[in-house]
Amino acid sequence: MKDLRTIILAAGKGARLKSDIPKVLHNIGGEPMIDYILIIAKSLGSLKTNVILGHQSEKVKEHLPENIDIVIQNKLLGTADAVKSAAGNFRGYKGDVLILSGDTPLLKKDTIKELVRHHKKKDVVCTFLTAVVQDNFGYGRIIRGMNGAVMAIREENDASKYEKNIVEINVGAYCFKSEILYKFLNSIAVNKKKKEFYLTDIIEVLTGNGQKVETLETDDAKEGLGVNTQEDIAVCYDVIRHRILKDLMRQGVTIIDPQTTYINAKVKIGRDTVIRPFTFIEDNVKIGSHCMIGPFARIRADVKLGNKVTIGNFVEISRSQIGNETIMKHFGFLGDAVVGSHVNIGAGAVTANYDGVNKNKTRINDQAFIGSDSILVAPVKVGKKAVTGAGCVVTKGKIIPDGKVVVGVPAKIITH
Repeated sequence: MKDLRTIILAAGKGARLKSDIPKVLHNIGGEPMIDYILIIAKSLGSLKTNVILGHQSEKVKEHLPENIDIVIQNKLLGTADAVKSAAGNFRGYKGDVLILSGDTPLLKKDTIKELVRHHKKKDVVCTFLTAVVQDNFGYGRIIRGMNGAVMAIREENDASKYEKNIVEINVGAYCFKSEILYKFLNSIAVNKKKKEFYLTDIIEVLTGNGQKVETLETDDAKEGLGVNTQEDIAVCYDVIRHRILKDLMRQGVTIIDPQTTYINAKVKIGRDTVIRPFTFIEDNVKIGSHCMIGPFARIRADVKLGNKVTIGNFVEISRSQIGNETIMKHFGFLGDAVVGSHVNIGAGAVTANYDGVNKNKTRINDQAFIGSDSILVAPVKVGKKAVTGAGCVVTKGKIIPDGKVVVGVPAKIITH
């Protein structure tokens, strides 16, 4: 959108997380939480995205895409001060500005799109997102007048006993007319208790000056959950995990038990693949159709499985590619391997890919048969239709020719 820019607030310390990792870089469902917000801004076609950084700004800056405008909040004086620090990027700009928090990973793209659409339709100075929650502790309460019009947002520490009973809370997503926002931003007074400038106070400033403010209520109160503690991370991960699983099931993937299945965000799975209980699938994994995965399987990052692949119980695979109709039904490990089609990998087989310095490659060609408890000390190449006998050790650098059988420790070719 040519008339929409975005500010993402990401300067906070996150002291209650008790962590050395910058707050917005904490991983949830395979993604740093700020990435969920960056995706929203991109999906809206925001002309420019400004990220406000403060605490550990260099670490966060390293993670951000090059097309992001980075603004440093030199002193952490609150959210209003953070927005004010980006004022120079909005001089002469007459469009709308969307303000989001980098620690609210449960926000949905469709919800924020509707927020912007509602704001433009009503043609008001500000529209912000609210939710109704019964467990409202810690959230800003929405103060309304007798006619139902919004008047203010009252933070927990400043709310009266009556106001603390209000169950409509501020989610922390706003759309403003940029010129008017920056006109009134300096009118926000410092909070006497926190010694900070709260962006939430802008609502009372605007309404007190006769400006029209609207709200949009989300039908999913979980969207309003911000991350402040390790417990919050766990709650957010559970929500995102179930969203991922639901999307996969809608695409034709069978997940036997969602309660015990863990699949990260950047995973693609073909239709009619079955994921059995206690399976963990990590980042950047692609699984074909009609596969059978688990139970108790771990598919680590950068794995690609073809169609009709079977990965059984207590199997771990990392940085490997496996061809169509290959089976590995029982406990074992594949790392840094390229495996062809119609390969059988027996129980207890291991690619010993790490020599203490380097990760080495194993190549297993089509229709090979890897016997139970075989150890392949990479780099190793197993030819087409070749066989490794049960319990053999194929030593480093070995090439097993097509159709040959090796047995023993070290493995040697059987000659006839």
